Amino acid sequence: MQNDRLITIAIHTYEKAHQLKNILECEGISVVLQNVNLTTPVVSSGIRVRIHENDLPMALRLIENIEIFSPSAVKQCPAGGPEILVPIDFSTSSIQACFLAFHIASLHKAHIKLLHSFCDPIMADSAAMQLSDTMTFDTTADVIEQMQEDKLLTETSRKDMQEVESQLREKIKDGVIPPAMFSSDITEGLPEEVINNYASSHNPFLIVMGTRGTNKQNRAMLGSVTAEVLDTCRSCVLTVPESLRFKRTDEIREVIYFAASRQQDILALDALYRIFPETSLSVTLTVLPTKKKPQGDPEVITNLLDYCRKNYPAYTFKTMTLSLSHEMEEFENLDQQLHVNMIVVPTPRKNIFARLFNPTLAHKLLFHSDIPMLSIPV
Repeated sequence: MQNDRLITIAIHTYEKAHQLKNILECEGISVVLQNVNLTTPVVSSGIRVRIHENDLPMALRLIENIEIFSPSAVKQCPAGGPEILVPIDFSTSSIQACFLAFHIASLHKAHIKLLHSFCDPIMADSAAMQLSDTMTFDTTADVIEQMQEDKLLTETSRKDMQEVESQLREKIKDGVIPPAMFSSDITEGLPEEVINNYASSHNPFLIVMGTRGTNKQNRAMLGSVTAEVLDTCRSCVLTVPESLRFKRTDEIREVIYFAASRQQDILALDALYRIFPETSLSVTLTVLPTKKKPQGDPEVITNLLDYCRKNYPAYTFKTMTLSLSHEMEEFENLDQQLHVNMIVVPTPRKNIFARLFNPTLAHKLLFHSDIPMLSIPV
């Protein structure tokens, strides 16, 4: 079969070839090394890293979106298989994110990590700490009082996490969610920094997080946390709103995919197919026009549609082009027609200035839609 053909994706020295082989195999990609000098392999140069042709989109997405030979990337495969990270703030939406993560984990035999971070309210409140004329810090809290406050926050978080774990075990026992191995961690720090640091060191194949908090203040904070994670994290992120339209992955029917460019789309759609491999999705390939091509590029759209139908047989596909000036309004009309279950957005890496002055489509949809959104870094 053509898809069984081996192709070369890189040529490296012995050490770097084995590092790349380890990274790809941790994601389930079979790798073959060629041109290894069997007599003295460590001095061999020009080792070919070869994979099956049908694994190319996934391999390219990994190579293009991580510091490929950084210490965080070069690590041993986790013994329990792939991992799903679920940041949790004990709100309704984060609990829903937990439930949904268990359904996804059952598709991949993945381990779930529940991660909660809490911020010292005094450190978080900029008004509580100010520089004096002598350039020293004046604090309103005594050191002992601060230590007691930290201890109380930690104990409260542990108690809340224990309640969540008990609830999850009851849901598994009652058959509400499928069984999956899970563990939890509690740490102090800014949520977005804690999430990004964990993702950088553990490389979860998916992050599932809620997008609403328990009150207005939490909603604003969690919204900004989610936006920051979308911008900076190089793992796929599934956002789960309070008003979730489905409870199980097999209830996902209508998906809107916002097409970007041909190469990015292939990488992102391949990631979507790997995350939901056994779900019959109806995917609407929604084309975002440009000023140069307000109607999109018909040839590119046709080629993308043909590619999807050929390579993702479990899904059905159709296309639609939004207008340049009323994209959000037309999207809302499309949602009313199809009752969309999930939005999928390829999210390119942006620098800080681009993020401030030209927010991604993922940002717009995050703050204007209550539909679950899968952001795929490309």
